[in-house]
Order: sequence, then structure tokens, then C-alpha cells
Amino acid sequence: MKRRTLIKGLATGLSSLYLSDLYAYSPLKSLSIPRMASGPFQPSWESLAQYQVPDWFRDAKFGIWAHWGPQCQPERGDWYARGMYQEGSDQYKYHIQKYGHPSKFGFKDVINEWKAENWQPEELVALYKKAGARYFMAMANHHDNFDLYDSKYHRWNATRLGPKKDIIGGWAKAAKKEGLPFGVTVHASHAWTWYEVAQRSDKSGPYAGVPYDGKLTKSDGGNSWWRGYDPQELYAQNHPLSKDSLDNGSMGRHWDWGNGASIPDKAYCENFLNRTVELIDKYGPELVYFDDSALPLWPISDAGLKIAAHLYNTSIKRHGKLEAALFCKVLNEQQRKCMIWDIERGQSNEIEPLPWQTDTCIGAWHYDRRLFDNKRYKSAKTVIHTLADVVSKNGNLLLNIPVRGDGSIDSEERAVVEQIAAWMQVNSEAIYGTRPWKVFGEGPAMESAVALNAQGFNEGKGKPFVAEDIRFTTKGKTLYAFLLGWPANNTALVKTLRASDQAGKVQQVSMLGAGALKFQQTPDGLTVQLPEQPPCKEAFVLKIEGAIA
Repeated sequence: MKRRTLIKGLATGLSSLYLSDLYAYSPLKSLSIPRMASGPFQPSWESLAQYQVPDWFRDAKFGIWAHWGPQCQPERGDWYARGMYQEGSDQYKYHIQKYGHPSKFGFKDVINEWKAENWQPEELVALYKKAGARYFMAMANHHDNFDLYDSKYHRWNATRLGPKKDIIGGWAKAAKKEGLPFGVTVHASHAWTWYEVAQRSDKSGPYAGVPYDGKLTKSDGGNSWWRGYDPQELYAQNHPLSKDSLDNGSMGRHWDWGNGASIPDKAYCENFLNRTVELIDKYGPELVYFDDSALPLWPISDAGLKIAAHLYNTSIKRHGKLEAALFCKVLNEQQRKCMIWDIERGQSNEIEPLPWQTDTCIGAWHYDRRLFDNKRYKSAKTVIHTLADVVSKNGNLLLNIPVRGDGSIDSEERAVVEQIAAWMQVNSEAIYGTRPWKVFGEGPAMESAVALNAQGFNEGKGKPFVAEDIRFTTKGKTLYAFLLGWPANNTALVKTLRASDQAGKVQQVSMLGAGALKFQQTPDGLTVQLPEQPPCKEAFVLKIEGAIA
């Protein structure tokens, strides 16, 4: 209740700040503002509630994501551009060893090191389609505020600096070649607070008191490689620090622009709006994910509402009907009617009335070499079990395969993708185009389900799945039962299909990849005699006819 009161106060009381901006964040001021698409959707929560999730997305169930940008260049894990400015942290120590002190070599200089020299988007997207992905998404920018596309509103972008390539353009072309809907993920709205660590300096040691590079301006460029570019367009740090900014853990409290977060000025919000509308207009994504609660910059700005309305109206003009999928996190009941609820690294514990998505990763969001060296990626088994669980509850799975700084994926990742592909070749019938049954499953893992926390983050906190754990999907009059392990004695028992229940009389049972099976429906459940050898690995699907009631 306190959080809602705080947000309401922000929404009604901060507009006056725009009359005297906190500082002149005004890159490329003279450019014209992009035209917003007209149509049935207006930039309000009431209007956005008209949204209906497109059937193609509900049928797709599985997408793959390239969460890739300059923070992958050091190969030291997620949030590198923040961690490198936190004195004493692992990434700070690594940065000093690899690059030098952040007062001399900041994240802007890491961008300059990033060349993406081995990036082959067509090969990777073809691999992901083989693995069963029915849509592909690529990161357009992260909290590091570096655009990975050709932007006339933001000079710090990948066509001018770093790899000097249109990363989003390349991904979009590859997805189109494979016939996959293409999506972008946008994370840059939080750069204002996220980069505040770059305003710091060391508290001890030989560089004590020497400022990091977060306050540099264009005039400091001299004869450096970045001469002519304003670091403030990237870092956006010519403003007072947020409350508790010196606490490394404060970013979570400031995520919703409450609890003392420094409030972005109007120019910053308008620049984010212009960049994102340009991204939608130039690359035509069918899916857009915002790494934000509700919508980006809400409630201090209506930029997110405007972008959502523009995306929906643009989709209608392109297709004659609304085909766009828009995602945000931490949505209330009203907001879930306006877009698709995304759960980060976690799953709902029930069948959701509206389609939703979980986004997760086989490693760190940004590439971390240590996970490869120590063989610590999620297994194909874990991914497949997550997919079955999510789909049984009316959800989709978006899986990130971390990309190395050079644009390639490593051999361990490729092996996981190939194993997913092998499983999908046998069992995808039970995934694509399905809908939830009257219950999502049965088994001991349900008894230890862990509640969602903030954005999600309940992944892997319950009991691991065993052979008695079963998940259900339906298609027409067919019921699919995913066995999340191979039962002892080659005999499966589906308790939910007891003869005494209202599940209907089972008429035929087969296993995908193995053919017809013998079965018996009793008061204890549906007993199925399985083949001597499993037809695949990780999870096994019974195809049951006559059980829909």
C-alpha cells in the first residue's frame, strides 16, 4: 500500500520538475520528433486495456533471445558497466587487471574495444530455429545506454562506435530469412540512476579521490578516440545522486522511480521516447520487451504509454489487425490487460487466465566466461522441464543464449541448443498451438512451489522434477502428458485420470516418438506400460485421446 501511495504521488507531483530541467540532457536537439501512429489505441491505461494477445504468439510457445551488447566484451557477467565502478567488487578488480583504472578506462572505452568480429547472425538464428524457436529477440540497448542500431537521436550507437555495425538490422534480416517473428528488448530507461556509480571515486589506494569517468563531457575529449562525442549522452550523470546511491544495493529500491531515486528530466524522457519510436519504425519488430515495471519511465513520464500505443497502432496499420506482443514486468491486474506479463527467471504457480511469458537464461544475462570454463550452464533437461511447466500454465518461454563479445556462442552453449533441438524434433507437437487443460499438472514438485518475488526469481528454488511430476497441455480433443522423468519399471501412473473422476474415458494412449501403448484406467489413475527404451531424453510425452471433458 505504501508503494502505491508513493507512485501515485510521483505521478501527480513531479510534472513541475519538467519546468526547470535538472540538467540539459539534450543530445541532437534540432532533430524533428518522430510522428506517432494514429489508431484505436491512445496513450492511457484505459485505452491500452483493449489489447488482445495475438494467436500467433499464443501458439509459438518458445522463443530464443540474444541478450548481447558491449557488456559481453569483458566476458565477466551481467551488469558489468555498473559493477566495474563499484570499488572492491569482482568486476572492478577484473577491470583494473584487464583494462586499467575506471578513471582512465571507463565503460565508454570498453565500447571502443567491442568489435563483434565473429558475429554471424544468419547462422545463429538458423540454429535457433532448428532448436524449435518460433520467434527470435535481440537486445536493442541495455542499462548501459548504448544503442545497437542506427539511431539519429543517439550518437552513442553501434553503427558509429564499437563494432560499427547495425546489430539490430543484422538480427532482423536473419530472422526474416528464417521466417521468424522478430523482437527487440529495450532496457535503457534506467541509465540515469544505474550509471550513478560512474560518478564515484576510490575510497582508498593510489587512486583515492580520483573521479571515475562518469562526469566527463565533450570538452574533455581532446585528442582521444571519443573526441566529438559527449560522454554525458551515454552516461547521463550531470545530476544529483539518488538517495542511498553510495549503497551498491540501492538500485533495486530505485527501480520504480521511488524510494529516493533521482528523477530524470524531460529531455532525457523525450530522448528515450524518440529513440524507441525510431527503433519500432525502422526495424518493424513484432515483439517489444521493456525491462521495466509497468512501462518505461512510468509514472514520472507518459513516454512508455505513448510507445505502447504507437506499437499497437503501427501493428494494425501493417497487418490489418493487432499482431504485436509487448512485455513488461511487475504488472498489476489492470496492467496485465494492456500487455503481456513477463516473469524474469521464474514461473507462475498456477494456470494464468491471460497469456504470459517467462524470460530466463542458460547462464548469466551477459556472457561470463567462467560459466563455460566451469561447465555451469543450465542443462537442456532443465530448459525442457521449464518449457513444459510454463506452457502447461498458459505461458511462453523466452530463452537467452549468451553471446560472446566477438559475436559467437561457445561449444557448451551450442551443445545445449542441439540437445533442445533433438527433443523438439520428437515432442514439439505437444508444445506448439496448445492450450492449458483444466489442471496444469500433478506430482511432488507442486507441493514445494516457491512464490514469485518482485520480477519473478523463483526459478530453481523448489524441489527438482522427478518421474512422478507430470504437466498437461491440450490441442483439440487430445491431451498431452509430459513425464518429467522416466518411471521405474517402465510404468507410468497419471493420477489425475482416475476412472472415478470427471476426466473422461481414455480411448487411446501413445508416446510421441514411440507409438501406441497399453494402458488401463482404474480408480488409482491411468496406468501406462511404456516402451523398453525411451524415444528421447529429458521428458517424455504421452498422447492421450478421449480424456478431455
